[in-house]
Amino acid sequence: MAANGASCEQPQKRAGPKDKRNGNSTDLSVRDRRQKDKEERLSLVLWRRPVTTLQYFLLETLIKLKEWTYELWHRRGTVFLLLVLFSLFSITYSTEGAHQEYVQYLEKKFLWCAYWVGLGILSSVGLGTGLHTFLLYLGPHIASVTLAAYECGSIDFPEPPYPDQIVCPDDGGMEGSISLFSIMSKVRLEACMWGAGTAIGELPPYFMARAARQSGADTDDEDYEEFEEMLEQAEDAQDFVTRAKLGVQHMVQKVGFFGILACASIPNPLFDLAGITCGHFLVPFWTFFGATLIGKAVIKMHIQKLFVIITFSKHIVEQMVSLIGSVPRVGPSLQKPFSQYLEAQKNKLHHAGGSKTADENWLSWVFEKVVLVMVCYFIISIINSMAQSYAKRLQQLRHSEEKTK
Repeated sequence: MAANGASCEQPQKRAGPKDKRNGNSTDLSVRDRRQKDKEERLSLVLWRRPVTTLQYFLLETLIKLKEWTYELWHRRGTVFLLLVLFSLFSITYSTEGAHQEYVQYLEKKFLWCAYWVGLGILSSVGLGTGLHTFLLYLGPHIASVTLAAYECGSIDFPEPPYPDQIVCPDDGGMEGSISLFSIMSKVRLEACMWGAGTAIGELPPYFMARAARQSGADTDDEDYEEFEEMLEQAEDAQDFVTRAKLGVQHMVQKVGFFGILACASIPNPLFDLAGITCGHFLVPFWTFFGATLIGKAVIKMHIQKLFVIITFSKHIVEQMVSLIGSVPRVGPSLQKPFSQYLEAQKNKLHHAGGSKTADENWLSWVFEKVVLVMVCYFIISIINSMAQSYAKRLQQLRHSEEKTK
């Protein structure tokens, strides 16, 4: 029996290296196939294959709508409850009475908070790329409040027209009474709501990685596939970006709540990796989201807000305009439109609804076109991303059919 057992075990030992080589070759072929599929999908963009891209985008949109409809039907009890609550709110909103004063106040605050939360979600949720709403909306809003506070000597802007338009109060204010903390308190609500929106936008990578780890199924997300490959090749990592990603992954995995808090509290383009790491290693939801919310809506938001307020404080702006004028040859010609624009803004603060100057119109036109270009790029990236998702569905279907043959 022992001899027979030895003879049975020996071929298994000899087969080990061969199996290992076969496994390595299989891994290489799978990796090459994935890389080829990825390159094929990335070539599917509007400026190269517009008709196919739009067709795949529409088909993926229909699939997503079908999936969302199924999810809503699956949770029809919750949907029904929300519809009942919405009906009650609608009746309360439309009924005349003394409560209308409070209803209007709550409506105004709710819409204001929802606006900034929505912009925060757009800034971090992805869909191919993030819309940089801090640079386009929140940053300019904080800068406008800062400049107005120093010019008016007060932050008690009349409402309305604030926040749609900033006008100095009639009684004016005392020069030098404006402090850094008073401006921070004026824009705290919108800044924190925007930060909360960015925290909510970080949830999709977390849920995607968590679901993939629990089910053991392959995910459609490129970032998660790159994360798994990075874990497999961690020992051979040489370049700075890969080592930085591994540093974020190790910090989140080992330190936990405070590691997530540290990653979320500073401007960190690799934070999506923190969400994927937390989902992959099954970090509890409230540990991840609590640390992310505190880091982004409180700590990081105050850092960014402080930076903008200091940058656009009165003496810094005057120094910047003077510095532009000191540039050889082109300095004075560049300084003139900025000086006239600032002067026009100051005059408008003291005269509601004042007419715009030509220089102000020119700068406003440039800013509007920059915003329009970035929004168009964001929409195009969504179309490309969804078209590539549908292309991946077709590739997976093709590979599954090849396996069954």
